[in-house]
Amino acid sequence: MKFSEASGRQVVSSNTAETVGQVAGFVIDPQSHSVVAITLKRTEHGDTVLWADLTAFGVDAVTVPDAEVILGANDAVAALSGKDHRLTGKRILNTDGQDLGAVKDADFDPTTGRLTELLLTNHTVRGEHLIGIGSYAAIVHADP
Repeated sequence: MKFSEASGRQVVSSNTAETVGQVAGFVIDPQSHSVVAITLKRTEHGDTVLWADLTAFGVDAVTVPDAEVILGANDAVAALSGKDHRLTGKRILNTDGQDLGAVKDADFDPTTGRLTELLLTNHTVRGEHLIGIGSYAAIVHADP
């Protein structure tokens, strides 16, 4: 599933069947190459849901047990959040110092949250090659 396809998706409580938010963004941990949380908009309870607290990331909606899992970002998630850590639109540099282009989108496994591919302008980079995301660029391993 692509970030662009998942953004804006409704987040629904499986206990109440009520919409409790809408997906606004993704918090990526470069060390685990995974989405560790989603950020929300249009919510009354907070702005972050940890990936482990999701019931499912489906093709039509994201489900959570209830609105209580929507909180403010904890310290670990906050350190990976915000404009400086957003992956989409970021320049990609490899460990050889080569500029590979900008991230147009990212593909992730909706079951595990693992990044499968970074979709650049002219090619893709495997998600497992991601090393870090900073304010200027994201760094990936150069091809062996």
